[in-house]
Formats: sequence, structure tokens, C-alpha cells
Amino acid sequence: MLIESINPAVLAALADPIRLRIVDRLAAGECTVGELAAPFDVSQPAISRHIRVLTDAGIVVQRVDGARRPCRLAPESLAALDAWLTQLRKTLSAQYDRLDAALAELEDETHDP
Repeated sequence: MLIESINPAVLAALADPIRLRIVDRLAAGECTVGELAAPFDVSQPAISRHIRVLTDAGIVVQRVDGARRPCRLAPESLAALDAWLTQLRKTLSAQYDRLDAALAELEDETHDP
């Protein structure tokens, strides 16, 4: 099953709204910790702790560039989650299609004399 391939640390890391917004921001490209901290009403050390959680989960990668530590997404860390969500979406879509067909059949039966 695909669910077993998902690292629980990824889900835990994404459960926090600030970390989710950091991931969303990094989807647009590499940023420094200072750039990531700017839109939030929290301290830079707090953002650094959030980045650490994302790094430990494998979602974010940091590199050393002199005094800077730019962050970027590691999209491969989200591949298992993406695969599971894609499969879930297909399963639910198929169920909704069957329900729509059953409802259409019932509607036809109630309108037929």
C-alpha cells in the first residue's frame, strides 16, 4: 500500500501552518532564513526551528553559502505523499462516479411510468 511509503515525519512537519507556508514559499524558489522569516510575526530563531523540523523530515535542504544558509525544497521527499494523494483522489473519483450513476438510474426509474 502507498500509505506505508509515507514518512510520518513529513505529515507531522506539514501539520503546522507556519511550516506549510514555508514549504509553499520555497515552492517558488530558494530563500534564506531571513527571507522566509519576513512575512511572519515570529522571530528568526523560531523560523529556524521550523526549518529544522522541515529539514529533519527531508522536506527542506539547506546549503552553506558563506554566512548565508539558503533553503530549498527537496521535492522527492513529497513524492510518496503525492502518489498516495493521487491514488486517493482516483479512488474517491471512481466512487463518486458510481454514486452519480446510481442516482441517475434511480432518477430514471422514478420518472418512468
